[in-house]
Amino acid sequence: MSDVAINFEGVTKAFGNVRAVDEVSFQLPRGALVTLLGPSGCGKTTTLRLVAGLELPTGGRIEIEGRDVTGLSAAERRIAMVFQSYALFPHMNVLENVSYGLLVNGARKPSAEAEANAMLKTLGLEGLGQRLPSELSGGQQQRVAVARALVLRPKVLLFDEPLSNLDARLRRRVREDIRDLQRKLGLSVVYVTHDQQEALAVSDLVCVMRAGKIAQMGTPVELYDDPADAFIADFMGEANVLQGEVLAPGRIALGGIPLDVTMRPHPSGPAQIAVRPESILPQPEGAPGLPGRIQRAAFLGQTREYEVETAAGMLFVVTPAASLAFAMGEAVSCRLDRVIPLRDVKG
Repeated sequence: MSDVAINFEGVTKAFGNVRAVDEVSFQLPRGALVTLLGPSGCGKTTTLRLVAGLELPTGGRIEIEGRDVTGLSAAERRIAMVFQSYALFPHMNVLENVSYGLLVNGARKPSAEAEANAMLKTLGLEGLGQRLPSELSGGQQQRVAVARALVLRPKVLLFDEPLSNLDARLRRRVREDIRDLQRKLGLSVVYVTHDQQEALAVSDLVCVMRAGKIAQMGTPVELYDDPADAFIADFMGEANVLQGEVLAPGRIALGGIPLDVTMRPHPSGPAQIAVRPESILPQPEGAPGLPGRIQRAAFLGQTREYEVETAAGMLFVVTPAASLAFAMGEAVSCRLDRVIPLRDVKG
């Protein structure tokens, strides 16, 4: 069996003169959870629909576990999809919803219900089979939708913005449920979201898309700590992107001020420098660092946020609440613990 769950080779999807997906190539490992991430209109949902067979490419080749499925319909691909709206049948109870696909595929009712009940037990829904979807919480409805998909034993499971209808606290719990289930069952999962925190929390790999192309693909840590350009740096969490200069390994200049920093290797010369808000530590005036003045200060419980005006530009800073506090208008020196010289200076 192939170690690659999904293989895209130069896949293009055009709608008239618009290329929603533009010669995209990637390989997604079997048994991994891979997130397609990006702003609205970047091509991530179209890419998911191409995997599912809900759209057919206008160019390129798609393989699922080594099998060419480029021209096959959704029904021929053994793919299951969990939609944003869950798409549960409101007039059917939970057991009927989960067993529906098996019955459509020709299974007898007793065996279909037995498999459905087993899947409900796996997902922690035992005893809820007779309830209607309207009698369940949002998280329970989400798990019913997953059970209905998994009972068909798909080769790949697809999620299209699965948490967008849930409140913040429930989103965190359900995303943990999805991740735990994926690991427990060894599922190959493609997950679409526009939420960076969600992508960082659940993914083995993140594929960031921009204008129909892959901007960068890697682990959550790689994309956060080693972004290729300003777009990735700013999209994968907050980032201060400043124009500066790399003077030598571990030494840069911002606003004409030389600073010793932790940084990845980068050629000497002008460069865009990304600095994460949590990598900046305001200190009393005169301490080593980049001089500045507090323009805004906010206490958020666990953290403090500052905007600091410096010769290099305005810095957004996040510090632990227990760290030294500064008032608006106070002169400070900003110690930069780690910076990221960007490879693509155009951003």
